[in-house]
Amino acid sequence: QVQLVESGGGLVQAGGSLRLSCAASTSIFITTMGWYRQAPGKQRELVAAITRGGSTDYADFVKGRFTISRNNAKNTAYLQMNSLKPEDTAVYYCNIKTSIVTDNYWGQGTQVTVSS
Repeated sequence: QVQLVESGGGLVQAGGSLRLSCAASTSIFITTMGWYRQAPGKQRELVAAITRGGSTDYADFVKGRFTISRNNAKNTAYLQMNSLKPEDTAVYYCNIKTSIVTDNYWGQGTQVTVSS
């Protein structure tokens, strides 16, 4: 079984920062770890992803503001969010993929609210 525990969400003023964490409890080899978000009435969208080797991919709307990182030994991913904007308000979900091609796991989500 795979369990993802997210933390770090909250309420912040525009221009502020938050750091999200996602800890995965599994013995399966994790390949890609990523963060997605879903705002009310909108589809879930990719925010950032990182491979085991450290290659990263960012959505255009967060480039230069957010940084994804991971600790492979701890099966943990982080999302450092700076210069937050009200439009960043959403539920942020951790996602992992493993060496089993069909695997795709989601965390429970953590709310990020940015006030103007």
